[in-house]
Amino acid sequence: MMDFQSSSEFNDAPQMLPPPPGTFVDREELIQHVGDFAVSQGYVVTIKQSKRDRVVVLGCDRGGVYRNRRKPVDESSAESLRRRKTGSRLTNCPFEAVGKKDDGLWKLSIKNGAHNHEPLKDLSEHPSARRFTEREVLLIKEMTEAGLKPRQILKRLRQSNPELLSTPKHVYNVKAKLRQGNVTVRNFKSLRPQKTAVRNNYQSVMEPSWRQRNPPRVPNLIGGRFVDSKSLTSIDVVNPATQLIVSQVPLSTNEEVRAAVFAAKRAFSSWRNTPVTNRQRIMFKFQELIRRDMDKLAMEITSEHGKTLTDAYNDVLRGLEIVEHACGVATLQIGEFVSNISNGVDTYSIREPLGVCAGICSFDFPAMTPLWMFPIAVTCGNTFILKPSEKVPGAAVILAELAVEAGLPNGVLNIVHGTDDIINAICDDDDVKAIALVGPNSDVADIYSRASAKGKRIQCNIGAKNHAVVMPDASIDATLSALVAAGFGGAGQKCMALTTVVYVGSITPWEDKLVEHAKAIKVNAGTESNADLGPVPGYENGNFIGPTILSDVTVNMECYKEDVFGPVLLCMQVLPLISFSVGSHISKLVFVVKLHIFVSQAESIDEAIEIVNRNRRGSGASIFTTSAVAARKFQIEIAVGQVGINVPISVQPPFTLFTSSKPCFAGDLNCDGKGGIHFYTQIKTVTQQWKDLPGNVETPTSNSNGESLQLLNS
Repeated sequence: MMDFQSSSEFNDAPQMLPPPPGTFVDREELIQHVGDFAVSQGYVVTIKQSKRDRVVVLGCDRGGVYRNRRKPVDESSAESLRRRKTGSRLTNCPFEAVGKKDDGLWKLSIKNGAHNHEPLKDLSEHPSARRFTEREVLLIKEMTEAGLKPRQILKRLRQSNPELLSTPKHVYNVKAKLRQGNVTVRNFKSLRPQKTAVRNNYQSVMEPSWRQRNPPRVPNLIGGRFVDSKSLTSIDVVNPATQLIVSQVPLSTNEEVRAAVFAAKRAFSSWRNTPVTNRQRIMFKFQELIRRDMDKLAMEITSEHGKTLTDAYNDVLRGLEIVEHACGVATLQIGEFVSNISNGVDTYSIREPLGVCAGICSFDFPAMTPLWMFPIAVTCGNTFILKPSEKVPGAAVILAELAVEAGLPNGVLNIVHGTDDIINAICDDDDVKAIALVGPNSDVADIYSRASAKGKRIQCNIGAKNHAVVMPDASIDATLSALVAAGFGGAGQKCMALTTVVYVGSITPWEDKLVEHAKAIKVNAGTESNADLGPVPGYENGNFIGPTILSDVTVNMECYKEDVFGPVLLCMQVLPLISFSVGSHISKLVFVVKLHIFVSQAESIDEAIEIVNRNRRGSGASIFTTSAVAARKFQIEIAVGQVGINVPISVQPPFTLFTSSKPCFAGDLNCDGKGGIHFYTQIKTVTQQWKDLPGNVETPTSNSNGESLQLLNS
C-alpha cells in the first residue's frame, strides 16, 4: 500500500473548486469551459483520454505529492526535504472531469473534484505557459531560414505577443525539432482564456454549415458559437409579398435552452466584474456596426416581415437609439450615499445586475424589439437569452453577429429559436432571473403567470387599442395627415397605432377627405421604392390587405373590443360602410383591399373621454384641437399611459420613460429610461463603520441626540 504524504499539508492551501457541470453545444466548448475555470482556480487541465465523437476525459496537469519511501527521521526540515526528494516520485493528481455526448449535446460531469497539491500562484510557472502556438512555430521556422538568431526571433515574436514567456532556450529547442522535421505544437488554450468572442478565425466562425443550406436554417447562438439546432423540425419563414421561403427556423430542444442558460450563467461572473466603461465601449462599437449594416438589416426585415424599406429603416433606427442610450448607462446606475447616519457610520446603496435575463420578442418590430431588450441588460452587467419571433428571426441573428463582432464575450448574449416549448423552458428555468416580453394578448397572460410563479421579475408589453379624439376646432389637414400616418403606417402592425377615431360633433366635414387621404396610399411590395404600404397586389402569390375604412361600428363589436393588428381604422357612427379599391393592373387584375379605421361620434369631450376610458385595451390616446382648455382637460381625465396632443401616439425616445397602462402592460417596471435600468438591476444597501481602536467594536444603537438607531435589527 502506498504511503502518501499527509493531506494535512494542503489543508491550509486555498481550495481549488471543480468546474460546475453543464451542457455544451460541442466538445471544444466543454474543454474551453473546464480549462478557463481551472485557470481561475490555479490549476491546468489536460486531455487524458478522448474518443472524439463520444467522450473526453480531462485531468489536472499540475504537480502531485511526493510519496516518501523512507521512514521519518529526526533532522532539519531542509535535510528532510532533500532526502525525501531523492527517494520519492510524483504521483498523479486525482482530479478528473468527464464529458459525454448525449442526444447531440455534450454533458460535463465531475468524477473527482479533489486535488492533492497547492494551486499555482502564477500560471507562468507552468511549463505549458512557455509553449509556442502553431503560428509562432512557423514564424520561428521562417526567421531561422532567414538567418536570425534566437534572441532576435524572440524579440520579433514579442512584438505581436507581449505576453510571451518563452526564453531563447525554448527557441533553441524548437529549432532542434524543426531540424528533425517535427513542427507539431502542444498548445494549452486554457492558459489564455478568451476574453471576447472575436477570434482570429472569426470569418470561419461566422460561415458555418447552416449558411450553406438552401434555404438557410437560422442558427442558435450558444456560448459565443453560432450552431445549428439538433432538432430536425423547422418552420418556414415566408416572404409575405411573394410566398417564397426566406429561411427556416428550428424548433430547438429544451436541452439547447439549458445549454444557453448555462453558457449565460458561467459568463455572468466575469462579465459583471468587467468595468462598466469597457461594457460601454462595446456598445459604442455595436452601434457603429449597426450603422454600417443598416441596408442589410432593413432588407432582411422587409423580406421577412413585408413592411416597406422606409418602415424597416425606421425600425432599425429606433433600435439604434436604444443602443446609443446604452452607451451612457453608467450615469443611470449611480447609487446613493449618506454619511454619518450615526457616529462614524455611513450607508450607501449600489445597483447590481440580476444575472441571467431573457427576452421574448414579437414579430412587429424585428430589430427594435430585440434592441429594446439586450443592449440595456448586458450593459448593466447581465447576461441574456433572446428568443426572437419565429416569423422574423433574421434581423435578430444579424444583430447578434454584430454584437459578437463588437466584442461581446462568449455567453453574454445567447439566442434560442422556437415556439411555446422554448418560452415555457425559459419561464421554468430557475437560473433565469428576469424576462422581458413583447407579444400578443393571447400569450401574455399564461407567460406572466408561469414566470411569476417561479419568482421571476417580468415585464409584459401587450397590443393595445389606441384612440384619437378629434375636436371640431382641429386643423383638418394636419389632423388627417396624422390619422392616416398613425393608422396605416407599418400596415397598422404596431402596438402604438391609432386604430379608433372619436369625433366630437359631426363627422361630415371629415369623411370625404379621410377617404381621399387613404386612397393616396401607394400599396406595393416593401422593396419597391414607391411603396407606402406592403405587401400589395401585383405579387400574385402574396398576402395582401390595403386601406379600408369601416363605419357604423359600435363598442359591442368584436372589431372594436379586440386587436385587428392591421391597416384598420374604425368609424363609430351610424353611417353606410365606406370601402374603396386600390387597383393593381399587373396581369390585368384588380384587388380590393380594405383598411379599417374605427370612427365614433360624440356630443362632447366628456363623452369622448368616457368612450376611451371604458375601453380596457387602451394604452394611449391623442387629442387634436386648437383649444388649450380642452387639451388640458383631456390630459388630466384620460386614463391611459401615453397621451398625445396634436400628435399621434408613438414610442418615446429611450432616455424618457415609456409607459403603458394595464392590461396593456403587466409588471412593475417599464423598459425605457430609468425604468429599464431599474428592471435589469437590483439595489444593495451597505452600512459600514470603521474604527482604529483596539478591542471589540460595539454596534451603534443611538445617534448623537440619543435617538434610537436600529441599523441591523430593524
